[in-house]
Amino acid sequence: MTWFIGAGMLGGLLLIALGTASIRTGWTLPWVGRRVTRPSVYGLGALLVGVPCVVQGLFYFGIAPIPSWEVRFFGANALTLSGLVLIGVGQMRPWRRRE
Repeated sequence: MTWFIGAGMLGGLLLIALGTASIRTGWTLPWVGRRVTRPSVYGLGALLVGVPCVVQGLFYFGIAPIPSWEVRFFGANALTLSGLVLIGVGQMRPWRRRE
């Protein structure tokens, strides 16, 4: 089980690094770059998806104090869902007014 949690933490750290690079410089992964129209929104979404992965690992390994299961469950789900929504918004084309 430890390697599974560690792999999730590693994935979360990679998402945090990707989100930070996207917010600061506008850089995205090459195979995603054509679809992303708003890199800062996309980066914020990547940050919001990566943070719960790392925080859950910190709880598992006992590095951070463990809150109740409700806080962990609803907090992680809210952050992940909002991050996925922002990733989708970051890939949407801007609206054009038709005249």
